[in-house]
Amino acid sequence: MEIIVTSERVFLKVFDSNDIEAAKSFWGDQEVMNFCGGATPYENLPRVLEWYRKCHEEIGLSVYAVVERATGKTIGAAGFNIKGTLDDIELIYHFSKSSWGKGFASEAAIASVEFAKKNSKVKKIHASADPSNAGSLKILEKAGLHFLETRWFDDTNREEPYYELKL
Repeated sequence: MEIIVTSERVFLKVFDSNDIEAAKSFWGDQEVMNFCGGATPYENLPRVLEWYRKCHEEIGLSVYAVVERATGKTIGAAGFNIKGTLDDIELIYHFSKSSWGKGFASEAAIASVEFAKKNSKVKKIHASADPSNAGSLKILEKAGLHFLETRWFDDTNREEPYYELKL
């Protein structure tokens, strides 16, 4: 198990094949992914986890499994979608419903941002969220991102609040 960063109640680790069932509880859950284009089919989860593992190996930043320290259970995912270079990376986080409302997403998002700040190639972190997802918008602010504007996103087919943190 390759641990990337640790905070008070969670740690982020590189995904491995043991995380497939846990990933079903967040990426495979339609309600969890309602604001993000829908659930990922179970049969695609191994490829998703492998993609994020390779991204970490090749680039040094990725989306990671979020593990609750008290239980050792993978409860979500947090980290960065990388498109091309590390100049501008997208912060994401998704958690199983049983972990909602407990501050785990804020803690993991903050830990992710702090980890990215240590990489001198990262110049900007950005994120967006469904405008009706007030909890997610608060998490972005807690993680240090600042509202910039409302933008249209083709992948979600709607306007969303857009946040940035320049490093």
